[in-house]
Amino acid sequence: MSLKWPNKDPDELTDYSIDWSRFIAPTTINSVTWYVDNGDAVKTELIPSGQVVHGLQLVSATSTDTIATARIGLGTDNIKYKLYCNVTTSDGLIFERTVFLRVREK
Repeated sequence: MSLKWPNKDPDELTDYSIDWSRFIAPTTINSVTWYVDNGDAVKTELIPSGQVVHGLQLVSATSTDTIATARIGLGTDNIKYKLYCNVTTSDGLIFERTVFLRVREK
């Protein structure tokens, strides 16, 4: 299953979230890892340390018991990014969802 977030301007620093509650209930999120396809369509881990992958930057990543949030900066105009959110639950199950984010100069 894939999701789509609203377009992002390259100059924006914006939070994007995925609500996992209906997929993981009654467990909770234990850990979250974010990935993006790099320019060669290779799934690459986004590390919230200022690293830029294919023009996109994961500034920070947070989670609650059921919601994973990525604070995303930068991005290249007219690129549709394919991101992946991978969660491990409190009972050790692993789930992944794909989400698309288009960067558009506003």
